[in-house]
Amino acid sequence: MSAARVHEIRDVPADARLPTEFGEFRIRVFHEEETGLDHVALILGDMGGPDPVLVRVHSECLTGDAFASLRCDCGAQLENAMKTIQDKGWGCLVYLRQEGRGIGLHAKIQAYNLQDRGVDTLEANLMLGHPADARDYGIASEILSTVGIERVNLMTNNPDKVAQLSEHGINVENRVPLVVGVGEGNLDYLATKASRMGHQISDESLGRDL
Repeated sequence: MSAARVHEIRDVPADARLPTEFGEFRIRVFHEEETGLDHVALILGDMGGPDPVLVRVHSECLTGDAFASLRCDCGAQLENAMKTIQDKGWGCLVYLRQEGRGIGLHAKIQAYNLQDRGVDTLEANLMLGHPADARDYGIASEILSTVGIERVNLMTNNPDKVAQLSEHGINVENRVPLVVGVGEGNLDYLATKASRMGHQISDESLGRDL
């Protein structure tokens, strides 16, 4: 698990209606002073409860989210989360600028090159001198608290995300699996996340033995 950091965010006066192909959200922008990055919350409905809020904390993936890359499941997870929140009629998606599991786009593409040569996604990060997963979800906790969310049903397969949000005061009442976008191009990637990084992705979901 990543070491906890204290985050200072500025709730930028940027709040607007955002119609999407999945339905209409409110979009709010949060500026992180430490990194200079802008993060986003897509909000649907009243965040005050009484039930836990359906939440997805999604880390930026340019290749998957914007270019529909099949090397990962990120784009499919983003779309599925937005659709699921709309279907429920209430929820929040936090979009964090943590490209490449926190190592940045340049290093991520370097890691892709190493993967093309036969190493797995974890080994590639380590070979480049980066952690297997450098993401810090403290900023997500600050954003959720700012919009009034304390109790969540969290859409994720990653137990570290659950642990970090809990550590920062967010009550994760349920983990909602989000296994989507599985295909031939990302089976090894997903299998590595399951077998070596602790992500809760079953053999059955991948359609093969790990």
